[in-house]
Amino acid sequence: MSASAQTGRWRGMIPAVHWLRGYDPQWLRADLAAGVMLAAYLLPSALGDASLAGLPPEAGLYACLFGGLVFWLFCSSRQTSITVTSAISLLIGSSLGGMAGGDPARFSAMAACTALLVAAIAFAAWLARAGSAVSFISESVMTGFKTGVALHLASTQLPKLFGVTGGHGDFWERMGVFFRHVGETNGASLALGAAALAVLILGKKLLPEKPVALFVVIGGITAATLVDFGAHGVKLLGEVPRGIPIPSVPAVAWSDVGDLLPLALACFLLGAVETAAIGRMFAAKHGHRLDPNQEFLALAGANLAAGLGHGYPVSGGMSQSLVNESGGARTPLSGLIASGIILLVALFFTGLLRNLPQPVLAAVVLMAVSSLVKVKVLVRLWQAHRGEFLVAATALLGVLWAGLLKGVLVGAVISLVLLIRRASAPHVAFLGRIPGARRYSDLSRHADNEPTPGVLAFRVESGVVYFNAEHVFDTVLARLDATREPIRLVICDLSTSPTVDMAGAEMFRALHEELAKRGIAFRLVEARASVRDMLRSEGMDEAAGRIDRFTMLADAIDDFQNETARKP
Repeated sequence: MSASAQTGRWRGMIPAVHWLRGYDPQWLRADLAAGVMLAAYLLPSALGDASLAGLPPEAGLYACLFGGLVFWLFCSSRQTSITVTSAISLLIGSSLGGMAGGDPARFSAMAACTALLVAAIAFAAWLARAGSAVSFISESVMTGFKTGVALHLASTQLPKLFGVTGGHGDFWERMGVFFRHVGETNGASLALGAAALAVLILGKKLLPEKPVALFVVIGGITAATLVDFGAHGVKLLGEVPRGIPIPSVPAVAWSDVGDLLPLALACFLLGAVETAAIGRMFAAKHGHRLDPNQEFLALAGANLAAGLGHGYPVSGGMSQSLVNESGGARTPLSGLIASGIILLVALFFTGLLRNLPQPVLAAVVLMAVSSLVKVKVLVRLWQAHRGEFLVAATALLGVLWAGLLKGVLVGAVISLVLLIRRASAPHVAFLGRIPGARRYSDLSRHADNEPTPGVLAFRVESGVVYFNAEHVFDTVLARLDATREPIRLVICDLSTSPTVDMAGAEMFRALHEELAKRGIAFRLVEARASVRDMLRSEGMDEAAGRIDRFTMLADAIDDFQNETARKP
């Protein structure tokens, strides 16, 4: 490969090279404003999410800082923000607790190692160009999963809000402990947390897309500095170390890497789906092009930096990205600006965070996770798509009963099962003539269509391949057996079947032989070029008559009727 070709390949891997060359100086003001607003939102949410992960608060800052310094270079989405998320944070916290054996240093090292493994998986996905794979997890599964995550998150934050003992384990165990101790509620904690939550709710309604959470955090720190809440039993955040760590490989044993792989895969699935969904949303809104494979490379780079920087796995964050977009971000440069502000805070202003009350932080987290619950979507699924609602409910209960790690895998399995189920049992439409036309469409959808006497016409609304051929065969024979009038011709319209493999061709041969035993003719029409090649290679030309690109369904039926009319 020539030097110029190699240079072009590297530039293709780094989209920032392209958009920076065409950067309009007038965009800088908008990117700067968006970066400031994004940093104002990231700071409190990073602290809250780190507590969900069972890590010290600075771990959230380090992950956002180092991940943000890299993500902007590689991402193809202009508004997506990289961050620690509530779902991944709780996944880390609930999964690593037992593995770390109560050792905080080991816990942090394993969390950082998980980020490195996520980076490796994302890089492998980029190499394999697996961007389309994120679409396999259906929206119904994600709706149920996010609702389950929100409820699980709420079960971890309510004890902090009420100032009572928190439980461990799954959602039901945590809520059981909470209700047993709710009588021990600390009045000062609840009053402070409720006030913070009320301000957040009002701010969302009256000042949408403004960094209200930042002002709530500042207000909580100011109140705790002026009033000794600790004397009233209110827990404070405590010391947050100043400075940033020297990037290094986390100290974990090789045996731990194998144990961490399922967790890393789950984090990658969550991050990939969320990041791709955000990118698709902004691309559609602003008319940009999104490359899902490029987002995998951006995730790989961000997680590599976060892991080496003593953080934990990061991904695109929906609420953070919306704040970034609403702030007027024109390019990913706003993410770099936000990371620079976080760097300044980590170097010089972490002491201000010491007096942050835990109930205030719990209120911030509860407000953030409330956006995960899509009640209207669930109601719409219940009213219009009961099957999809059951899928969402299964994913939700999978999270609540099995935990987040298994819940992610349950959601992925459900999505794959649904995909296989739909692909293995495609709709077989039986056709009738559209009144006044020479075209045919589905009789079950159009009652006014005219069935053709003596003819059973059908089409398979998918490819005909090895895992659905038997379903097509059985469906056609079942319809034939249920038809009262004598059928003299069965004809298959292949215009809606983009592919037919060897098993599909063998099925058509078997169908032809079965129909011949019954004295029924069989024809195949309107096949695409590649389908015709496959059918001819399997001898269907000789068995069922010539398969060409000229004969339409209506022509074949007319020919059959004319031939039948000429016979005595």
